[in-house]
Amino acid sequence: MFRKLFITVLLLSSSLLLAASDSTKTEMPKHGFVGTATCGMCHHTDKQGQQLSIWQNSKHASAYKTLQSDEANKIAKEKGFSTPAAETPECLKCHTSGYGVDKSMLGAKFKIEDGVQCETCHGAGADYKSLSVMKDKSKAIENGLVIPDVKTLCVTCHNSESPTIKAGETVDVNALWDKIKHPIPQEAK
Repeated sequence: MFRKLFITVLLLSSSLLLAASDSTKTEMPKHGFVGTATCGMCHHTDKQGQQLSIWQNSKHASAYKTLQSDEANKIAKEKGFSTPAAETPECLKCHTSGYGVDKSMLGAKFKIEDGVQCETCHGAGADYKSLSVMKDKSKAIENGLVIPDVKTLCVTCHNSESPTIKAGETVDVNALWDKIKHPIPQEAK
């Protein structure tokens, strides 16, 4: 159930190339990825709610880096994978943005090493990143911006497939969201 939900949410929300049951099966995205460096140019101010620094201080920002640890490699091996965690599709799908996307869809500032980036939840931003588009919410959405349903989106990765979630454990989506929420202050809207 979670796998279907994961695939559905990400295909609909950010047009990512995703693994279905076979990690090589993909679909072409509609929008290109620009990376957190591009998003952060506007989303680092008090007016925008310091969204960049909230991300920088989150575990999402270091999600790829965790895959480079001995512990992650141990988990990957225990799960039966023959590749290091940072090269294992089943790990990369949740620890990175833009994983599996054709390189032509990745902008100059995009770095997979930036982990779970803005575009993981808000959709690939090449077509909505400009200020003129972002000022019009409906135009931004038309151009790929996703305003995610947190309760559905978080469990696409924070679910029973994750080796850090114990069998039978319930994921507290509200607690996860409390750690990363980043609203735009009311006066800026």
